[in-house]
Amino acid sequence: MPAPLRRDAKIVVGAFLASGTVHLVKPEVFEPLMPAWVPMHPEVIKWSGVAELACAVGMVLPPTRKLAGLAGAALLLAVYPGTVKMAVDASRTNNTAFKAAAYGRLPLQFPMIRGALRAGR
Repeated sequence: MPAPLRRDAKIVVGAFLASGTVHLVKPEVFEPLMPAWVPMHPEVIKWSGVAELACAVGMVLPPTRKLAGLAGAALLLAVYPGTVKMAVDASRTNNTAFKAAAYGRLPLQFPMIRGALRAGR
């Protein structure tokens, strides 16, 4: 019997399920995060949501857990430029809550990556 998911991996699964759903239901939420150099913003937003949902389901299922964990970590690395862009954009506003959230997300991405990688172990 495969080992149960670790707590940090469960957090990643939950975050991917929530975020992936928002990507598909309200993709406009993510438009401001998209760096200008990324082409086809609406398509990239929707497909990244599909990828998050697929990674979440894959991490839950033992036969696909290792691959999904690696894919989830790669996805988190791939979207990190958007997280950086959000922090840079926040620094140009007077919205303290937005700044706190944007800068708070920067270091949180790394435990999420670790959790995705641990899902496959």
